[in-house]
Amino acid sequence: MKSLKGIFAVLALGVLALLPLKYAQKFGAFLGSRMYQKGAKNKMYQHTKSNIELCFSELTEQEKQLLIKESLEQTGQSVSEMGMSWLWPVNKTLKKIKKVNNEEVITQGIEAGKGVILIAPHLGNWEILNLYLSNRYTFTAMYKPPKQKQLDELIKRMRARLGTDMAPANVQGVRKVMKALKRGEMVGILPDQEPEIEGGIFVDFFNTPALTMKLLPQLAAQTGATVVCGYAKRLPNAEGFEIFFSEADPEIATKDIHVAASAMNRSVERCVKELPSQYQWEYKRFNTRPEGGAKIY
Repeated sequence: MKSLKGIFAVLALGVLALLPLKYAQKFGAFLGSRMYQKGAKNKMYQHTKSNIELCFSELTEQEKQLLIKESLEQTGQSVSEMGMSWLWPVNKTLKKIKKVNNEEVITQGIEAGKGVILIAPHLGNWEILNLYLSNRYTFTAMYKPPKQKQLDELIKRMRARLGTDMAPANVQGVRKVMKALKRGEMVGILPDQEPEIEGGIFVDFFNTPALTMKLLPQLAAQTGATVVCGYAKRLPNAEGFEIFFSEADPEIATKDIHVAASAMNRSVERCVKELPSQYQWEYKRFNTRPEGGAKIY
């Protein structure tokens, strides 16, 4: 069954790659709109609603519903854009990037000689961000391999088109990332996925305790690498994408892991607040609770 799912996913990506960006995004927005219309019957709606109510309690009910709808539509577009991100010719995809902001924080970090750690939240189109960085820098990206073998092979092949070195989220991958930083190169890590319990610590994310990875701040403290946040914003009306880079909270390299992990989450929060509708709110970010904590999903 897993094999069939993988084959179907690859075929679906092939079909999506045939669509111009305008129509791929319209299709994705339609899928998201359908999820919103199903309401509580749809798990992605349920998780999105739970997260937004928790993280944006100051919003009115009407504002929350609007953000839920926009978020699901943007999530649908993230899926429907994968054909473009992975299967279009590289130069054709890169032409969809219309503007890049504050890239000097990366170049200055590379020049400092201790490497650069990119905090890349699930915000906007992170595949576009990966492609852009791979085209300009020696880049190692840490990722969590999917269960479907065919999809994993496709991900590694497509993300490596411009030389990206893929590091699985395991001991071997951590060693590969460490070696890249020692060479003064750039590595990318998704900071907003729940780690295994032994690899995490509970610190606040939008004022709610969240199991947060220790790896990224530990790498920053051990290597002295420059830590940079980055995301690719989806522009309206299929105009393309705009990339933003910024310095992470300076406390992220503190040896006190609680302080450093909190700084990392604040860095992610800052990016999300700049573009809340394009964050992956359907992910069960608060799935694992501290002892005695109430279940959220």
